[in-house]
Amino acid sequence: MSPDREFIALNIAILVVSDSRTEADDLSGQTLVDRAIEAGHHVLEKKIVPDNIYQIRAVVSEWIAKAEVQVVISTGGTGVTGRDGTPEAIAPLLDKVLDGFGETFRRLSYQDIKTSTIQSRALAGVANATYLFCLPGSSSACRTGWDSLIKEQLDNRTRPCNLAQLIPRLTER
Repeated sequence: MSPDREFIALNIAILVVSDSRTEADDLSGQTLVDRAIEAGHHVLEKKIVPDNIYQIRAVVSEWIAKAEVQVVISTGGTGVTGRDGTPEAIAPLLDKVLDGFGETFRRLSYQDIKTSTIQSRALAGVANATYLFCLPGSSSACRTGWDSLIKEQLDNRTRPCNLAQLIPRLTER
């Protein structure tokens, strides 16, 4: 962290992708909300949607069209079974993919879940000057993603560089 930079709170939207979770029993989305607020950011909205590519894409498209939303974090739907379709919903919306996010997330996850990490299709990118992060649905994966990757990259004080400091430049064409 760089003491010469002042923290800048970002506006975050949280999406929970699940066919079974409700607000009453959602731990993963709430983990992300709690951590974002604890870090000093603003959570503008949190939604739960079924694992349906078009419903996921509709919500995320709405958020990335809003100038006030700077970051979207989703949890769930990144596996390889059944209706897992978050990467398929999000990837077509991305202007740029941050390949290192998924690679690093899987490397970190290996420490806890060993080879099961190959089933994770975590990804991140930028769409319409909005950062998108797609995490697996477990609260453990959300803790790993936030604590080990996202938190520092959304803090403009992180050196040598971070994603937050690039937000004004994302809109330059």
